[in-house]
Amino acid sequence: MLQRILVVTGLLVASVSAALAQSYPSKPIRIIIAQAPGSATDVISRVVGNRLQESLGQPVVIEARPGAGGAVGTEAAARSAPDGYTLFMGNNSTHGSNPALYPKLPYDAVKDFAPITLVATVPYVLVVDPALPVNSVDQLIALAKSKPGKMNYASAGNGSTHQFCGELLKSMAGIDVLHIPYKGSPPAIAGLLGGEVSLMFANLTDIGSQIRSGKVKALAVTVAKRASLLPEVPTLSEAGLPGFEIGSWFGLLAPAGTPAPVVARLNAETVKVLGRADVQSTLGAQGLELAPGSPEQFAAHIKSEIAKFTRIAKAAGIKAE
Repeated sequence: MLQRILVVTGLLVASVSAALAQSYPSKPIRIIIAQAPGSATDVISRVVGNRLQESLGQPVVIEARPGAGGAVGTEAAARSAPDGYTLFMGNNSTHGSNPALYPKLPYDAVKDFAPITLVATVPYVLVVDPALPVNSVDQLIALAKSKPGKMNYASAGNGSTHQFCGELLKSMAGIDVLHIPYKGSPPAIAGLLGGEVSLMFANLTDIGSQIRSGKVKALAVTVAKRASLLPEVPTLSEAGLPGFEIGSWFGLLAPAGTPAPVVARLNAETVKVLGRADVQSTLGAQGLELAPGSPEQFAAHIKSEIAKFTRIAKAAGIKAE
């Protein structure tokens, strides 16, 4: 008798799940981002969102909720109804460096989210004010050592990956450079362009146009291989800091508890979108490498990133400010 009940229950659950997957979505979807409008997260979310609304048949709206190094928007997404109508474009700050640095975040990067898919990766670029009399990482380090405590670097906020890159550079190169946190990557880049800071690490999507126009000078990239859009720019390992490897990434998530059929549908549709030639061309032109996969692969990636940033924080002596 019990076995028959379990079988019937299982069939009912399967039937409800199938119906849910077929009826979803029936109203507009929003993608929350924890960074400012104009940031790489915003750009990627709009490209993916525009294509998703075509395949899902419902409007997809991007909602920027910057603040507190990404914690404001991430918490808002985590606390949203788990019904598939609020998604979140997370990144290496919200689900990597922040959890590694802040033990009392208002969200749990692992428990509060249902991963959908990793979307794309992109390197950070070490860029400097063109007025700075340096043309290489060696020259930058020498200049910083000659002026201890007199130079500064911008970041997108306390706990951001930009800060991790800056502090790791200080630790590995043995230099004293002051950290100046901004409220997001675009304001930090504006600070560099305005001469408020000497240098910063910015992801290629954010800083590519300024590099091409000569408004900033690129000295190195932070990943293992040279960027296809900047083949002449060495990696930091090639520039004399072996083992320096921090990349930027972006991935789509839903609040924990979102029904599995909805997550599966969103994964399938997003992977399909990322396979489109126009999407690959648009995002590839900005230095992004598309990296779609399964929810399980993305979940493992997040855990691996948190562990990596925890190691970096300990090795570089990075502390919450």
